[in-house]
Amino acid sequence: MPPRPLEIGSAGRAAAHAIERTRTARGYSQRQLAARVTALGRPMTFTALSRIERTVRRCDIDDLVAIATALGVAPQALLAGHRTHPEPVGAGAT
Repeated sequence: MPPRPLEIGSAGRAAAHAIERTRTARGYSQRQLAARVTALGRPMTFTALSRIERTVRRCDIDDLVAIATALGVAPQALLAGHRTHPEPVGAGAT
């Protein structure tokens, strides 16, 4: 019997939606964001990004950090499911 794929939990779904919301708020297409992530040294196709956003593919921690960096937000912002618009890196408490 083949192994059963791991289900994407609520944190993974929230992160996927946050990635999509932040990407569209920044005006990036999936191709543009995937190219930015790849330029940071984490090869990613737009198909992989699409699958992450649609919660078809799990987003591992290395992907999350690279995507957050490419979007200009802290990785924590993509994990905070209650936020509608993650703050840019460096914004917030002083």
